[in-house]
Amino acid sequence: MNLDRPLVVFDLETTGLFPKKDRIIELGAIKVMPDGTEEEKCWLLNPGIPIPAESSSVHGITDEVVKDCPTFADRADEIFAFFEGCDLGGFNSDRYDIPCLEEEFARVGMNLGVSQRRCIDVQRIYHKMEPRDLTAAVRFYLGRDHAGAHGAEADTRATLEVLKAQLAKYPDLPKTSGEMSEYLSPRDPNAIGRNKELLWRDGELYVNFGKKKGTKMRDILFREKNFLEWMLRGDFDTEVKAVVRDLLRNGRLPRPPKGK
Repeated sequence: MNLDRPLVVFDLETTGLFPKKDRIIELGAIKVMPDGTEEEKCWLLNPGIPIPAESSSVHGITDEVVKDCPTFADRADEIFAFFEGCDLGGFNSDRYDIPCLEEEFARVGMNLGVSQRRCIDVQRIYHKMEPRDLTAAVRFYLGRDHAGAHGAEADTRATLEVLKAQLAKYPDLPKTSGEMSEYLSPRDPNAIGRNKELLWRDGELYVNFGKKKGTKMRDILFREKNFLEWMLRGDFDTEVKAVVRDLLRNGRLPRPPKGK
């Protein structure tokens, strides 16, 4: 790719999934210059808040590891200088890494200025160039074009044929429906809703979508009841609406999962 200004490709490890609430623990970045040379940096940071065990189980970084590390505020000028005048790249960076970095800079009174930068999300390239629809699956697993695509009968038959081909191609796949379901979509005991719209964390239930992501449901009850009323009218599943309805009517939330 021809660059007319540097591109910083970066990745974050954080305390959790909420950009507005969680903190950066590790920031790895490679700056690619227009002439092709590269400069690499990595910062290990003390987030200033406890690192949840479920997060440590993913990236292996614990409170003990970072207890003597600098905070983001301590390194903000250095990190900002590394990113200054550069475009941004990453994997799923548009939805996660860039918002997290924006929030960290905002907390120390600095503006990353994303609107003035060009952003290259490698995951988007992957999805555009390697579609994962049924037609692509038929071509990959069955070695033929999908005749009758988007007709219910043809799509149903093709889906079953693809499933059979997958079971034959991957002998290590689970062989029971229950094991297969858990393998493909492990149930998160902390989540409520088919799209994990609500999420338990440290004994509190949080909104896990949209602009309110990372906000406690209890806080929304006292400050923005209209948001809960909107959820009741919205396209949410029965379980989510039951939680919202009970909170509005009785000021009550369900019990958190055991050990949370």
